[in-house]
Amino acid sequence: MQKQAIFQSKLLPYALVAPQLAIVLIFFYWPALQAVIQSFLLQDAFGLSTTFVWFDNYVELFRDPAYFEAIVRTFVFSFAIAVSSLSFALLLAVMADKPLRGSMLYRTLLIWPYAVAPPVVGVLWIFMLHPSLGIIARYLRAIGVDWNPLLDGDQAATLIILAAAWKQISYNFLFFLAGLQAIPKSVLEAAAIDGARPMRRFWTVTFPLLSPTIFFLLVVNIVYAFFDTFGIIDTMTRGGPGTSTVTLVYKVYSDGLLGGNLGSSAAQSVILMIMVIVLTGIQFRFVERKVTY
Repeated sequence: MQKQAIFQSKLLPYALVAPQLAIVLIFFYWPALQAVIQSFLLQDAFGLSTTFVWFDNYVELFRDPAYFEAIVRTFVFSFAIAVSSLSFALLLAVMADKPLRGSMLYRTLLIWPYAVAPPVVGVLWIFMLHPSLGIIARYLRAIGVDWNPLLDGDQAATLIILAAAWKQISYNFLFFLAGLQAIPKSVLEAAAIDGARPMRRFWTVTFPLLSPTIFFLLVVNIVYAFFDTFGIIDTMTRGGPGTSTVTLVYKVYSDGLLGGNLGSSAAQSVILMIMVIVLTGIQFRFVERKVTY
């Protein structure tokens, strides 16, 4: 028999959730509503007059080739960041799940990078891979690699992907490790008795049982790559060289704050929000079918 909470007052449950609802309304829904309203407006360069222009901001966006380039670049970044961070996190979690001496220290050290803020992550990787000052960059030049992300757009994009994936590995590691520890040892022992080798046990037993965790992390990593990489890009490349590392979220910032085109920036933020919602819906609609709960 399950216990059910009984409140003495009918207003008490609403009072308990009111602070959280207030935070969501003030800091999430209200800014989103303001962005939608702003996307239909056009301001002059000095912000003294505002004109209602309907969908003109959206039409101008879809006529801009640079915007479509930013869309493609964002999807490429998101795919690369999600795949690399999930793969390395799963590998590290499998290694940390083994009964090794000092495993607790190993797990603690792997969790630490998650506490580092994205701009700090950008600074750390710049110190390591700056073409003039970076320690790793010197070794790359010593072995004949012409490393200069300040001038090479592909190298700058690679640097962003590495830094963003490294930042997210710790988060993924926590969930993968918890998922591995939740798998019954009896199931793995039964597979071993049947003659399945470690690699076969992983792909036929462990990996399918981790599918709920993988699906959850896939959604989280896609959202992370779309939004939370702004601090890394702004610190490391500021969208350069040229526009080779300008993603959708960074274009919202550059066009709005730096370019002063608030209407276009708001329209871009609305489109970005819709894209993430649609992408998440597609994942739940099709990817979740292959998840074993």
